[in-house]
Amino acid sequence: MMTETELRYAMALTLIPGISRATLCEMLRQAGSAVEAYNRFKTVREDEELSPRLAEQVGLMPQYLDRAGRELEFAESKDIRILTLADADYPSRLRECPDAPTVLYYKGNADLNARHVISMVGTRHCTEYGRDMCRTFLRDLAALCPDVLVISGLAYGIDVHAHQEALNNRLPTIGVLAHGLDMLYPASHKRIANEMVSQGGLLTEFMSGSNSDRFHFVQRNRIVAGMSDATIVVESKEQGGSLITAELAEMYYRDVFACPGRVTDMASKGCNNLIQSNRASLLQDARQFVEAMGWETASAPGAIQRELFVDLSPQEERVVEALSDYEPHGINTLVVQCNIPIQQMLEILLGLEMKGVVKAMVGSQYRLLS
Repeated sequence: MMTETELRYAMALTLIPGISRATLCEMLRQAGSAVEAYNRFKTVREDEELSPRLAEQVGLMPQYLDRAGRELEFAESKDIRILTLADADYPSRLRECPDAPTVLYYKGNADLNARHVISMVGTRHCTEYGRDMCRTFLRDLAALCPDVLVISGLAYGIDVHAHQEALNNRLPTIGVLAHGLDMLYPASHKRIANEMVSQGGLLTEFMSGSNSDRFHFVQRNRIVAGMSDATIVVESKEQGGSLITAELAEMYYRDVFACPGRVTDMASKGCNNLIQSNRASLLQDARQFVEAMGWETASAPGAIQRELFVDLSPQEERVVEALSDYEPHGINTLVVQCNIPIQQMLEILLGLEMKGVVKAMVGSQYRLLS
């Protein structure tokens, strides 16, 4: 377990201006500890690697250590967990990124290393189409993958709708903030933020007292992208922060998806451009997404069909149950197993095929779609 001294040095190093996240991350990995990284700073002569300004900042390290100590007290009083790159609970996907945050401040109960993690981002000025995509996609995804963790930035528009729909469908959801955990921006999202703490959480790399500066949002976006298996851009204009998140996800070799919009919709122009330039896969629905990600076997088939296929008749339910092993079954086998006459079975299978529940295969074989 990390000592308090090591934790304070890790926190203090993040306060030194002039050191990029990527540089600090690499130094810590090479040094093996924050204390050793600081000691290496001290032994470097000014005319070699450190500029005079940076050398001066390193000399202010005692002040930064004091500031880190006060933040430790604040975190303890507010039930905030402090995670470093060395912690097992640190998001493992994010740790792989070259500019991973050295320290994260986390308030919540969700597993940051969930089996499946997605981020949903988009314009702050979303349309009803964007809201409906959040609603239907997360409703269906919850039925297919009830263990998925939903990440976004708790901003206006698509972000907050993604969080709300995750909560509505009992999916854990994390809001990544561009400021410290002593405040909330925008303040109007306080109610949903409180709900998220009990069904997910709030996460940031910034200490308390940090303002939500413009550049902080770009830094926030890299965490959103880096924590996720896939980033989904729901709606975006030709330029916007969600496109930056998509670009970062691409840099991290993560999957990127975009919801298509009409060519005349300005709110979807960024998404359409991503798809047209092959920088994002076209997203149609949750089932297509799950298949594209290779998550077909993530949940128990029986549990999936009971929640997702809510409009099945009792006889259709019997056929789906017979096909629940996801293996091809001949029509005669189904007739015997379900005790349904062959003519009626043909009608049932045709109906299930039209609903997108089963797939007809060669040789009068049928298989349940995953």
